[in-house]
Amino acid sequence: MSSPLTLPNAGPAAARKRRILEILGAAAIAGTYIFLVLTQPEDIANGPASFSALIALGGFLLGAVLLIVAVLPGLPTSTVVLIPVALVLNVVLGQLMGSSGLPFYIDSVGTVLIAVLAGPAAGAATGALGSIVWSFFNPTVLPFAAGAALIGFLAGLAARSGMFRRFYLAPVAGFVTGILAGVVSAPIAAFVFGGTAGIGTGAIVSAFRAMGDT
Repeated sequence: MSSPLTLPNAGPAAARKRRILEILGAAAIAGTYIFLVLTQPEDIANGPASFSALIALGGFLLGAVLLIVAVLPGLPTSTVVLIPVALVLNVVLGQLMGSSGLPFYIDSVGTVLIAVLAGPAAGAATGALGSIVWSFFNPTVLPFAAGAALIGFLAGLAARSGMFRRFYLAPVAGFVTGILAGVVSAPIAAFVFGGTAGIGTGAIVSAFRAMGDT
């Protein structure tokens, strides 16, 4: 049986510190997302060469690091080792599907794996980190880090509530997660990329663009 990397203090002070770090991490990711939606930077697809991309990279990375710091002391070594594997899996599958043009979104497989094993915060951190790493190969992915983090968070909640233990509830969890992730990603696709980020959020994108025209 794997043991945690450190021996966490189970007292209220440690729990309070962990919760504060989780809140700060989530706030950093949410704040960066709101910044992108409100400012609608057109140059973010240029990668680190643009100021908006640097802001997004810093905000999402800060949030992911805070979440990792919050959960790391309580994670078994085997799960910690799987995190970089999950990141690579996300990037490889995402690149594969992106180059093939197939309408399948399997770039969150690694995120869901960590979420199931380690909980919502670790899942959210893995989702955000996956988008950050992937953005070095495809800069247009970076603004969608908040949606990837949300997928990890919701998958962790579903696993914690036992939905993945029942075959008839797992598809429900996947459907709800997909809808909510689409709602979060649609403003980015509509405002930042003009609705060209993919067909999966097409209907929601159209609604947001219609709102912007009124």
